[in-house]
Amino acid sequence: MKRVLIITYYWPPSGGAGVQRWLKFAKFLPHFGWEPVVIVPDPDSAAYPVRDESLGDEMPRNIEVIPTKNSDFFNLYKKASGAKNVPYAGFASESGKVSFRQKVSRFIRGNFFLPDPRKGWNRYAISAAIEQISLKQPDCIITTGPPHSTHLIGLRLKEKFNLPWLADFRDPWTDIYYYRDFYPTRMAHLVNLGMEKKVLQKADRVITVSPSWKELFSSKTDTDVDVLTNGYDHENFSPQAGPENNGLIITYIGSMSDIYPIDAFLEAFELFIRNSPDAKFRIIGTISESVRARINRLPVKNIELISYMDHKEVLSYLYKADVLLLLIPEHASSNGIVPGKLFEYLAVGKPVLVIGPGDGDSAEIVRNGNSGDTFTAQEAGKIAGTLEKWDKKRPIIEPNEIYSRKNLTGNLAGVLNEMAEMHGKNI
Repeated sequence: MKRVLIITYYWPPSGGAGVQRWLKFAKFLPHFGWEPVVIVPDPDSAAYPVRDESLGDEMPRNIEVIPTKNSDFFNLYKKASGAKNVPYAGFASESGKVSFRQKVSRFIRGNFFLPDPRKGWNRYAISAAIEQISLKQPDCIITTGPPHSTHLIGLRLKEKFNLPWLADFRDPWTDIYYYRDFYPTRMAHLVNLGMEKKVLQKADRVITVSPSWKELFSSKTDTDVDVLTNGYDHENFSPQAGPENNGLIITYIGSMSDIYPIDAFLEAFELFIRNSPDAKFRIIGTISESVRARINRLPVKNIELISYMDHKEVLSYLYKADVLLLLIPEHASSNGIVPGKLFEYLAVGKPVLVIGPGDGDSAEIVRNGNSGDTFTAQEAGKIAGTLEKWDKKRPIIEPNEIYSRKNLTGNLAGVLNEMAEMHGKNI
């Protein structure tokens, strides 16, 4: 069996889709002839926006996980900003009106901790990786970002050992939709661009989660870029109790910052409940203060806000829903956003309501699978009409096996096999 060294900042007990991507790849890789060894920061010192202890139950016991020491630069961020917790992506946990103190802390983050504050882990991860390469002699190395500082670990190992290196980009680097919220100076931006370019050029292969982002990264490198979407683990999904009342229940899970097109849905929901007063809209996750304020100003009272819960509980709420809402942030890179939760939405067999770019990759997945309907942020009336249609007849969607985690891991193993074979020829 061939061996692969996976270097990832996010691992249980961290929560979120980024954790599940490599947790599931590691789980299924042995089925395809690859033994994973995973290097992670010690969870007691890692800076996680959210923790999910339940994901530890999904971690296969036969996978070797190497926790390392870590320098948490986010402690400095919290002191500078006055924040109690590590910020979410897109600053979903922060107020819509950015205070002077927050602007200063963001500027420090975007100009003095390049590419990101989690780079404090790198020296410990590199040391652990060198030891594991000596002991286990892996056939390939994988790094996954964000944090994109993790790719600098892969770059260092590539320079030292020249082992095949796969760089996984779950999000863009300098094109991420909240990049400019860090107020990078021209010098900081050039440094980020230089690091991004070097990683993309030096990696043997690059993978990302959507076709649009494949196009984005391919425009920056001659390295082969492949698409490996996120997916769902069929072992997590089995029929559960259905909707809890006669009214249509629309559920959204995940974080939500000010850039998400929630206003279009709220307008549609107000129209819809005039004739369907038993309907309910449920949000499970962290939302910004300005989004919360917009919801609280509505005369509608059929909206339920629930703070973050663990993955197992979230799945039970997905089964209780009739419609699952997906919002795509409005930004130049929006077309490539395919959240991991989309595939879990698909797995429970409920229609997905997408609000975002009509030509985006998420919209394409939903359309191609006849898995729901898609709208722009200017189509509140049409959204209300679709909710009325689904209220009268609740569609059942069949999950597409191409998005099963096991199937996707087989595709990953194919890429690793090609890399290992090519490396063997070049030795």
